[in-house]
Amino acid sequence: MKAIQDLYPDNLAHCYGCGKNNSQGHQLKTYVEGEETVSRFTPDMKYTAIPGSVYGGLIASLLDCHGTASAAAFACIAEKIDLNQVDLPIRCVTANLNINFKALTPQGEELVIRGKLKAIEGRKISVDMTLTAKGVVCATGEILAIRLKE
Repeated sequence: MKAIQDLYPDNLAHCYGCGKNNSQGHQLKTYVEGEETVSRFTPDMKYTAIPGSVYGGLIASLLDCHGTASAAAFACIAEKIDLNQVDLPIRCVTANLNINFKALTPQGEELVIRGKLKAIEGRKISVDMTLTAKGVVCATGEILAIRLKE
């Protein structure tokens, strides 16, 4: 299966965090794995907060992009839309993002972000997320994403 972000139509694929059409961005990719979503990202030294640790802004960006992609995927699944089609018909934006930092996030280690659907209420989609490094929970988050009108 393709990454959710790779299914965004070209006119909606410029996000700094995950846009396939933004060559200078993070290029985050989110995949559906069973009942949850997963993204992986390895931060390099330019994302330093204190030596050896990632700054919180990057973590927020990763959770934001993972959350909106997850929301779009979960909405498609709920509506029985095939995620293998060329363009994803549902796109979401962030209404609210809450983050709890649990531990310093190590530099140079693969970060794994997982999302689980919390609720879908009309155009509002809530997703719970965890960001881990080497099995340690570094941050948790909840996003309220809003489905764009078609």
